[in-house]
Formats: sequence, C-alpha cells, structure tokens
Amino acid sequence: MSIDWPALKAAALAVQGRAYVPYSNYRVGAALLTAGGEIVAGCNVENATFGATCCAERSAVFAAVAQGHTAFRAVAVVTNGDVAGTPCGICRQVLAEFGSDLEVLCFTPEGAEARYWLSELLPHAFRLK
Repeated sequence: MSIDWPALKAAALAVQGRAYVPYSNYRVGAALLTAGGEIVAGCNVENATFGATCCAERSAVFAAVAQGHTAFRAVAVVTNGDVAGTPCGICRQVLAEFGSDLEVLCFTPEGAEARYWLSELLPHAFRLK
C-alpha cells in the first residue's frame, strides 16, 4: 500500500490551525497513517507549566492509540518557517515505541520539506520489548 502524502499533509495542515499555543505561537500539526490506512491527526497543546505541554506528534499517537491503533506507517509533521522542523526527542521515542521503520515527512506551508526514516532520527531508541 502506497502512502498518500498529499492526504497526510492536508490533515497535518488542517489540525495545525487548531494548535493551542498562547506562549510560543509555534503551531505544529501531525498526521499519522495507521497500518490499516486511517489518518489520525494531532496538534501541540501548550500549558502555563510548560512540562504539561504536549507536542503534536504525541497528541496524534495518543489519539490513535485511544482509537485502537498501535501500528503506524508514516507521519507528516508541519511547522512554519524556512526550515521544516523535526519531531523533538521525546516524540521520536514515543513514535519508536510503535516501530522504527516509520517514514517521517517534515514540511512547511512555505515549501520546505525533508523526509527521514524514524531510525535515522533516533538510531538507538530505548526498547523494553
């Protein structure tokens, strides 16, 4: 099954607009493609106690797991600016919990784009299983 990158990008862009970012004003949207072909999206949600903030990638993973999905094929992450931002270290580890062969597309509405394998971004992920 091929990856419908335009659909993932559209879902990430749509949810990016719903990000709650009163402190940083740095909106991020993420859209996961499940092994079954469904798209689940999430956005970053900030909190005054910064440690309670949740990134878009983790929001998408947690929403997907709540819907019964634990196998993913790809994720698209949208940030604004001249350079496409990559998932933070915590998000990389959370994504790695569900497999290191995930394709990661990072892009901006301004046209920057970069693709990675999660194993490139987190080559020595911590694993218990």
